[in-house]
Amino acid sequence: MGDKKNLLKKAALGAVILVLLVALGYRLFRGGEKQALPAGIAMGNGRIEATEVDIATCIPGRLYDVLVKEGDPVKENQILATMDVSTLQAMLRQAEAEVRRAQEASRVAQAKVQESRNRVALATKELERSRNLFTKGIATQQQLDRDQTYKNAYSAELEGMVSKVSEARAAIAAAIAQTERLKTEIDDCTLRTYCNGRVQTRLAEPGEVLPAGGKVLTVIALDDLYMNVYLPEKTAGRVAIGGEARVVADALPEVAFPARVTFVAEKAQFTPKEVESTEERQKLVFRVKVLIQGKGDPRLKPGMPAVAYLRLDKNASWPETPNSR
Repeated sequence: MGDKKNLLKKAALGAVILVLLVALGYRLFRGGEKQALPAGIAMGNGRIEATEVDIATCIPGRLYDVLVKEGDPVKENQILATMDVSTLQAMLRQAEAEVRRAQEASRVAQAKVQESRNRVALATKELERSRNLFTKGIATQQQLDRDQTYKNAYSAELEGMVSKVSEARAAIAAAIAQTERLKTEIDDCTLRTYCNGRVQTRLAEPGEVLPAGGKVLTVIALDDLYMNVYLPEKTAGRVAIGGEARVVADALPEVAFPARVTFVAEKAQFTPKEVESTEERQKLVFRVKVLIQGKGDPRLKPGMPAVAYLRLDKNASWPETPNSR
């Protein structure tokens, strides 16, 4: 009975060792495959990333409603949230009333300017008549001085009325500017997205009082999917801005997504900590950004591990990866 148990244990141990050897051999075989790249092609691994857009308030206030949830798709210029604008609307009505008051004050000032001009015109005629009569010896010096005083007074009054018209016009302009500012603030209380994407995080709920710049949502811009890969100096020196690339996600090995190189770092850095091997992290590399072309495939998601293939030579053949879309 004991010999039989020993035989079973040995058989089980042998099976485990065999499985481990097969797995190790497969991993080594796959690693050799990855290194067998055609001449003129470089490869880097990493994760798919996307631009994050924070939907935030422009002015402080109370959040009235949030119209989307985490994971919801959103389109450009879609309304995502609104803020309470009752106070701003009351201020707008007050500013509009101020515009009307200033306009009425301007009309009154203009009417008074016309009255003053009429008085100045009459005083000028009276003064001219008095001078003629004084020259002929009919009017007295006193009459002449009195008409001159009236004319000077009415001229000064006219200047004051013209100044009041200018002040009224300035008041109208200021009141109109105030209404435009309030309308802009009311419009800013409707929070929209400026890209096609997906809601990543919902950070605030209706009823919360937020400061200026308070974040309400974070949206992932799915039209701006990219990868950062890290290449050694000799390879990075051959990468051209605008060069062709292909991205193959681990979750979608049957599809190679077309991409373009949009950035090559000017300075080297140590390989980031997310690289698995400690030995690899000690090497100096250059960051290369690869932008996935198109409007964003719904199957691609930020955070997916992927491999990027970069064409260093325009005549180089792509490796035996799936055909691009």
